[in-house]
Formats: sequence, C-alpha cells, structure tokens
Amino acid sequence: MCGIIAQSGADDAVGTLINGLERLEYRGYDSAGIAVQNGSGIAVHKRAGDVSEIREEIQTEAASGEVGIGHTRWSTHGPPTDANAHPHTSDTGNIAVVHNGVIENHAELREFLSANGHEFTSDTDTEVIPHLIEHFRQTESETMAAFRRAIDELEGSYAIAALIRDEERVYAARAGSPLVLGLDSGQYYLASDIPAFVEHTRDVAFLEDGDVVVLESDGAQIFDRNGVPVERDVERVDWNPEEVGKGHFDHYMLKEIHNQPSSIAKTIRGRVDPADGAVAFDDLDTEVLDGVREIHVVACGTSYHAALFGARLLSDAGVRTQVFRASEYAKAAGPVSDETLVVTVTQSGETADTLSALRTAAGRGATTVTVTNVVGSTAAREADQSVFIRAGPEIGVAATKTFTSQVVTLILLSQKIAMELPDATPREDLPELLAALERIPTHLDQVIEESRAADLATWLPEHEAYFFIGRGMSRPVALEGALKFKEITYEHAEGFASGQLKHGPLALVTSDTPVFGLFTGEDVDKTVTNAKEAQTRGADIIGIGPADGPGADESDAYLRVPDTHPVCQNLLANVQLQLVSYHTANQLDRPIDKPRNLAKSVTVQ
Repeated sequence: MCGIIAQSGADDAVGTLINGLERLEYRGYDSAGIAVQNGSGIAVHKRAGDVSEIREEIQTEAASGEVGIGHTRWSTHGPPTDANAHPHTSDTGNIAVVHNGVIENHAELREFLSANGHEFTSDTDTEVIPHLIEHFRQTESETMAAFRRAIDELEGSYAIAALIRDEERVYAARAGSPLVLGLDSGQYYLASDIPAFVEHTRDVAFLEDGDVVVLESDGAQIFDRNGVPVERDVERVDWNPEEVGKGHFDHYMLKEIHNQPSSIAKTIRGRVDPADGAVAFDDLDTEVLDGVREIHVVACGTSYHAALFGARLLSDAGVRTQVFRASEYAKAAGPVSDETLVVTVTQSGETADTLSALRTAAGRGATTVTVTNVVGSTAAREADQSVFIRAGPEIGVAATKTFTSQVVTLILLSQKIAMELPDATPREDLPELLAALERIPTHLDQVIEESRAADLATWLPEHEAYFFIGRGMSRPVALEGALKFKEITYEHAEGFASGQLKHGPLALVTSDTPVFGLFTGEDVDKTVTNAKEAQTRGADIIGIGPADGPGADESDAYLRVPDTHPVCQNLLANVQLQLVSYHTANQLDRPIDKPRNLAKSVTVQ
C-alpha cells in the first residue's frame, strides 16, 4: 500500500518527486524519502513522518538530478522509523531501491545475504532487494541481468524502482502491485498511481505483471517476464490536474464530498433513458450473462457496503445473489461453476484480497465482471468484463464519491442484468427510479448546501459510542456511515440492521450512545420503532430522512434529504452521514485525509 514514484528526463527530479509523493500519501504516510543521481553518486534523503514534514529538509539538502525515485510508506515490516524509511540502499550505497508490496521470502533471502557478507540496517523486507542486486552484479556484466536475477529470487508482490550509481536510468518491475508509466515529451515517469504525475502528463501505459522497465531520458523500454521487448497500450486518462488538488477546501475529503454531484453525473451519463425505462452499458458485452444462474458479489471495506446495496437489488429482481467479503471468498463461496457470475467491486482495481477472489473465481470456471474506477487496473485487465464508475481521482483515504458512484453503477447494473436474465424481473417502477437518478446531482447539491451536520458535530464528540441503524437498502448506508465515522474520528461506532438492535446491541445503549436512524427507503416505520426502543433507554436519536417523513417528529435531531425515490433517498442520506463524520473529525482536530494506520489502496493481504 506504499506509494512509489520515479522520473527520468531533462528536468530536475527533486521537486517532481516530492510533489508526486504528496499526491500519493493516501497510499501511506508513515515515512518518506527520495534518491537522486546527483552527478557524484546517489543522494538519499529520508525520514519518518509525512511528506509535508520533510519537504523543506529534502529540498534544502538534496542536490539536483534528472533521474530519481521516491517513496511514501505504509508500514508492514518494521515500525515507522528513519531506518525503515525508503529508499533502501546496498552496502556500498551504489544501489537504491523503493518498493511497494510484500516480499514473502525475505527472511530466507536475508539469511542468505548475511551469510555472504551483506549487512542490514532496517527491519524491512525491502532491504533484501538492493543487496540482491549488488550480489548478482558481482557475477553479471550487465545491470539488467543482475536486476532480473534479483527479482527472480523474490516471492510475493512488488512494484520496484531502482537507481544504480553512474547510470542515468531507472530499473523497475511489477508483480502483483500496481505500476503505471507516464509519458511526456522528454520526460518519463513511473508511479503507483496516476495522480503522482497527472499534472505533467495524462498519457499513461499500465504495466502488467512480469514487466520490467528501463526508464531513460529519451524513452522507456518495456520487457515481459521472458525478457522480450513489448509495447503496452498508451491511454489518455480523462483527469484534469485540478482534480488531484484540494482547491479552496481544507481537506480532500470535503472537496470530494462536494464533488459528488458532478461525479454522479458522469456515472449515469449515457446509461439511463427514463422515457423508455432502459439502462445501457456500452462497456458491458451482455453475452457475458449468457447461462448465468447465480451471482456472487465480492468486495472489501466501503466497496463491500456498495456490494450489499447492489446485491439487494439483484435479489429483489429474482436473481440468486450472495455477497462475500473478498478475504473470505476462497473458503466461503462454496460451489462455483460456469453458471456463476462473480462481480468484484474495487475502487482502485488493485485491492489484493479482491484480486485474489477474482482469480479464485476464474480458476473455478466462473465468469467475472469487475466494477472499478480505474481503467487499466489489474482487476479491469483480468476480469472478463469491466464496468467503470467514472468517479475521477479520489485522494482522501476515506472513500466518499467513489462509494456513491459505486452504488449508482450497481443500481444500474442490477437492472441491466435483470433485463437480460430470462428468470429475472426489473423493477416495476424502473422509469421512476431512472428519472430520480437523473435528479440525484441536483438533490446532492441541495443536501450539501443545506446540511446541518456541522451544527450537529459541535456536541457529538461529548459521547462514548455511536450506533447507526437501517433496514433493507438503508442497512448498507448505516454500515458505511459507521465505518466512515470510526475511520476519521477514531471514536467507537457500529452499524446494525435496525431489527438487530434489540438482539444484543441494546445492552450497550445509554444516554452517551447517540443512535443515527436511517429513516429512508422502505419499511421506515419499523426502523422508527427500533430507534424509539433506544430512545427509551436514554439515547438521543439523530434521524435522517425526508422533511415530513416518519421519524422526523420522534428524533432529537434531524438531517433532511429531498423526498425522492426510496432507493435514492438512501444515497442522499449517505452524504449527510459523510458530512457528520467530516465535521465531527474536524471538531476533534483529527488528520482527516490521513487517518492513522490506514491507507486507501490495500494492496497486501
């Protein structure tokens, strides 16, 4: 989950590397560092802390250079210390390496290298890589041969970028961790994700597992796992540099909450026709649905909550559907056949657990479709079909606009599937639902403009725990609301199906336990009843729903959403909960965009 960046070209690399690392901090911010060829060797500058803390130090101390690598770390092996920060170097200092991923056989390699005289200075798995390269350079006449021999020894996942003293180039490789190539006139970049260099170029090539790259000032050479030169398709990403900056907002999260009207508009564009009650997906070949009898929806974290939402709609349409946490899929899925469609939901398309589940499903004969935000991601390449949520780049670790875009995409996909499968039935009110979806951007603007979440947040931090309850399609919103709250406030929060409250959790309810009631969607009266059960035990009820809806009068505080289609009410309620989490975390002075111990793209299992 770390972020890496590399540059080779005519311009000084130091500023580009530091700016790129700041754009990659959603992947980790325990420590950071860069290495550049400075004309007399490799200069390394690194330390614990986030990039903003060390920017001035690096810019002051680092000599200029046109070739360099950088890293921002999410700790896996070893605590976040100066010694464990990347880049790591060989004994001689002639080789510097940055790495994202996990080297599973690092202990055996460390033992082998130590026996051959190499000394280690960190606790990381990464440090074996520069020592391996140096070890093989003793017997290989060419650096590329030594680099290849080194990566051939590695087991696990990695994206690696390496500098070699007196060579004006970067050597890089990927296997299981993302690495994307950026191409500009006279400038070439490698990074874990596009935002690292999107201010310089939007022309990218997504590298594949087994690829090895040599980055030089006059171009980039790509070789496959057999050493054969290959070309990877160059695509132009539809992202503007402004999209990866905070603009006038204090935090990326707040900006991305405010971005949701435009991101949802992109999600639904060209996909809905309310007049005909039709749903279209140009990027989905419906032949993929031939013979499908059951659907497995697989995801992690926030994407799992979106998956629950979509699965409910599929079940309502008469499709046999199960939802699985990706990390449990291999053991929990049971029989899978060529009549099974597995839909993986992953914002980044690089989530390790989800990729493992996708590969498990494909290996058992299932057809696979991935719902993702990133064209060219590993999930998009490996699935039989891909559907893109079109949310644009999201920098804040706590997902906001990608969740709403995932849910809208799954709403539409569920109805498209229901239209195509012979035993399924689309919603009777589909034209009304599609019309409501087209109004969602306007309604989101209204919610964001009129929300009282900031006022509510002034007294919320005084409590000990927070419960979120919902029923039916509001249950995933309750789960997501609790997850968002705990992620960025560090306060204890739990989400439940509202009917579950009286089967145990009610024992925890006191006057210090506010209960957020999702009074949206269907069966609202039952959720109101469950909320009142908590209220009689002293809990304050914070209702979310239409202005005159059930529960408004019973709530101690109330956050309104426009009175629209029941399915869409839940989407609007989710935005209110995002704002509650944001403003409460702000009251508590939490690092909202960089919650402790978390990273956005979870590329380790």
